[in-house]
Amino acid sequence: MTVQPIPEGYPRVTPYLCADGAAAAIDFYVSVLGAVEKMRMPAPGGRIGHAELELGNSIVMLADEYPDIGFRSPRSVGGTPVTLHVYVEDVDSVFEMALSLGATEISPVTNEFYGDRTGQFEDPFGHRWTVATHVEDVPAEEMEKRAAEAMRSMDPTADGG
Repeated sequence: MTVQPIPEGYPRVTPYLCADGAAAAIDFYVSVLGAVEKMRMPAPGGRIGHAELELGNSIVMLADEYPDIGFRSPRSVGGTPVTLHVYVEDVDSVFEMALSLGATEISPVTNEFYGDRTGQFEDPFGHRWTVATHVEDVPAEEMEKRAAEAMRSMDPTADGG
């Protein structure tokens, strides 16, 4: 029997989240993002040693904090530089659900120049998520114009800014 170097059903890149309260984080991701719990390995003290969630065709792994081995949550290290991007069917309802379950709004849901409707929140465990629904297929030439306009509006030295 040959062992596959990349397990079947697993994408090449899989985020692994550390949560102070992994069981509650799983409940949040199931409720807000429609994640499906694939497996959970309990650890001493009621903690979760490892869990896997399916989000569409993606896998997210997570576990409780284990500071003694350097596995620390965003709250323990003062925040996160990482944002997870998730496409959803209805960004507005997902965003509202996240806020109602304790997430903090980072940026409101808006239509973006590249054809996505997006919003960003920080979940109750310190992880940042951008949720998006693709609402418009933007032709390449139009995308180029919109991108240039968006970059100009971000430049404080540009004319009129």
